[in-house]
Amino acid sequence: MIPAAFDYLRPTTVEDAVAALAEAGEEAKVLAGGHSLLPVLRLRLAAPTLLVDLGGLPQLRGVRTDGDTLVLGAMTTHAEVAGAPVVVDAAPLLAQAAATIGDRQVRHRGTLGGSLAHADPAGDLPTAAVALDAELVLAGPAGRRTVPAREFFVDYFTTTLRPDELLVEVRVPALPGWGSHYLKVNRTAQAWATVAVAAVVERENGTITQARVALTNMGPTPVRAVAVERALAGVPVDAIEAAAAHAVEGTSPASDTTASADYRRHLAQVLARRALTAAAGS
Repeated sequence: MIPAAFDYLRPTTVEDAVAALAEAGEEAKVLAGGHSLLPVLRLRLAAPTLLVDLGGLPQLRGVRTDGDTLVLGAMTTHAEVAGAPVVVDAAPLLAQAAATIGDRQVRHRGTLGGSLAHADPAGDLPTAAVALDAELVLAGPAGRRTVPAREFFVDYFTTTLRPDELLVEVRVPALPGWGSHYLKVNRTAQAWATVAVAAVVERENGTITQARVALTNMGPTPVRAVAVERALAGVPVDAIEAAAAHAVEGTSPASDTTASADYRRHLAQVLARRALTAAAGS
């Protein structure tokens, strides 16, 4: 199908992009990588009057460090997130999650900010951001504000991002000495996750001192598995299997053509155990 007619703008500054969004309001859509938006436009499931293309904003692309914080521009591609040495060193979980997305073509076009703002519950990067306690920097007419990843995702494909705001930056605190692992099950190599688990673990002398666990596609937003985290605090590494049994607590998985809710619950427990074991290095 052919999209409905719309105006097209390719701004060269964040301020111009924000001003255009503020003027158009909910009638505008933002184009980042385009993998999710373009099919929706072609099917006319969305008919914006204005398309704001962020491809002309190189200032939103790239990775740097700010003290002990990793800073990623929203237009940084999945391939750059997966392969940048600074990301692999400071936030390996984020690199691992990005490396599982789609195929090479998708990873070289899709963007970190686009994935987060799209907020698909089956997306990999939102879950990694939640597990890492990342902060998202949003730019709007009144300036910039910072939102914790755990508060950014509200519902299916819904975030706290306002119609006149852009996601411009992702800030990830470094976790030196922590182990991490991202593990997912999907029907084909390019498919969305049926279920996935992001795990980061700090251990000392065979004991887990802290753990963070987040689940993909186990509810309308990424789910932080707080019951698992509590069960792992201050226990030996060999307690992982018992703690992973708590992975389904607080989840609300859907049944669809890919998997039943019961199967997703089973996967969450199995993947949590495996991801935590790998992250703990045991």
